[in-house]
Amino acid sequence: MRIGITFDLRREYLNAGYSKEETAEFDEPETIEALEEALHAFGYETVRIGNIKNLVRRLAEGQRWDLVFNIAEGLHGLSREAQVPALLDAYAIPYTFSDPLVLSLALHKAAAKRIIRDMGISTPQFKVFQRGDVIEVCEFGFPMFVKPVAEGSSKGIGRHSAVQTQEELQTACSLLLANFDQPVLVEQYLPGREFTVGIAGSGNEARALGVMEILLSEADWAEGYSYQTKINYLEKVKYRLVTGELREQCAAVALQVWRGLGCRDGGRIDLKLNAEGIPSFLEVNPLAGLNPHYSDLPILCQLNGIGYQELIRMIVDSALKKIESGVAL
Repeated sequence: MRIGITFDLRREYLNAGYSKEETAEFDEPETIEALEEALHAFGYETVRIGNIKNLVRRLAEGQRWDLVFNIAEGLHGLSREAQVPALLDAYAIPYTFSDPLVLSLALHKAAAKRIIRDMGISTPQFKVFQRGDVIEVCEFGFPMFVKPVAEGSSKGIGRHSAVQTQEELQTACSLLLANFDQPVLVEQYLPGREFTVGIAGSGNEARALGVMEILLSEADWAEGYSYQTKINYLEKVKYRLVTGELREQCAAVALQVWRGLGCRDGGRIDLKLNAEGIPSFLEVNPLAGLNPHYSDLPILCQLNGIGYQELIRMIVDSALKKIESGVAL
């Protein structure tokens, strides 16, 4: 089987003048090398396609693949993660991970939360502010948490995000509206423990790979699980597997979210305990990072005794099942 790999190589964008934060979600060479090594280990032939512009050129040249392993995040627009899958759909080429609808929905955190709320799953109350809006106190009151509505890798999260006063809310919203070309999401702040749940598979075959707690030092608590914190994760973050009843509660909520949104093959659901100790939905990551060393999903798997190659095998196997069942597109 010939598997193409679509990705956004970070250094190409850095060389083009984009900032480190703008390119935070993009891939390092070691990620592509690790993916290829895993796919080769299972006997697959691989072709490095690269970003969407390379994909367009190759498709126009008539190139095709049996499957595309897609980790391209895209650069522009609120549906940027959906662009590669949408193009592959147009050419009837199967691919790993979720379809364009799910990827667009998941990237827009407020849109995803509206659906999750309608499903009866706990999620913090929220409000969205756009440029030109009057930044006013939300009905759920302080404290609140402020972040861009459609960013990954915790971009835009920092010490400004947890706000206690109207002045802090105004400052945080103004900062993010000025620095990110998108609305801001203001959420009710949840005081409890924070988790990410790894998932492999699709539909009723989806299963939780583990529940991992994110533990920040007291000195870094105000910074939150931000982009800067993730860069320095070895010094600032501890990861711990959750067991027992809490593990089962978190896994059940995550799988309900995963299946309800129609996510496929593999990814993560981020949860936090609310004031009543109930796991509450924060974000869904259907295109989770796959760096073998610092991405949350491989770290979670490693803690749970699941090797990197085994994780990639589970993702590919799930995608192949979709092809076999005729629902790949």
